[in-house]
Amino acid sequence: MKKVLITGTSKGIGHRLALDLLERGYYVFGISRTASNIRHTDYDEFLMDLCDTDKLCTLWDTRLRDIGFDILINNAGVGFYGPHSTLNADKIREMVTVNLEVPMLLSNLLLPSVIAKHGAIINISSVTAKQNNNTHGVAYGATKAGLTSFSNSLFAEIRKHQVRVICIHPEMTDTELYRNADFEASQETGCSLTPKQVSDAVIYGIEAPEGICINDITLTPQFNRIARKNK
Repeated sequence: MKKVLITGTSKGIGHRLALDLLERGYYVFGISRTASNIRHTDYDEFLMDLCDTDKLCTLWDTRLRDIGFDILINNAGVGFYGPHSTLNADKIREMVTVNLEVPMLLSNLLLPSVIAKHGAIINISSVTAKQNNNTHGVAYGATKAGLTSFSNSLFAEIRKHQVRVICIHPEMTDTELYRNADFEASQETGCSLTPKQVSDAVIYGIEAPEGICINDITLTPQFNRIARKNK
């Protein structure tokens, strides 16, 4: 049974991924700030704030090191939106830590096991990583661009070990990522992705035939529309 570590499993894409992988016979370990409603014999959950990287390293040393993971899915993410001048140090630090530092740290910790198992590392980035400008999301876009760059370089470094590194670039997805914004995903048909659609793309990459790595998957809804929140 393949063992998967997923960050951000309480809601959204991470929650959907956990359910879909459990259904396909994987053993899933989730790390999330809040508890999920997942009840399954092959699911273990650890509650913690990923901003506390010291606590994350302690969790690894005391509970996770000897598990022998096949797959790491760096899914957890946070976004703060608006003119860059309206952010503060805490918000910038949280985005850099959760969106970039934690994926780099967990990849470092899990690599020996993933290499031994010829497994995979999946990073949930964003279509903003590929855009030349991200007004009102300057810092968020920068962290995701960093994650994409990390993914590309990591694959070049470890491909000889038969490890897949897959970077997923979703556009507007109907999750709580936009809880700190004045907009949200439009509910009109074809205007936003669902967590299930992103999960399906991840599984497609994980279960591709041996000898091929689908490094980059970009997902976009047919239409480019958002919904403004009522003030």
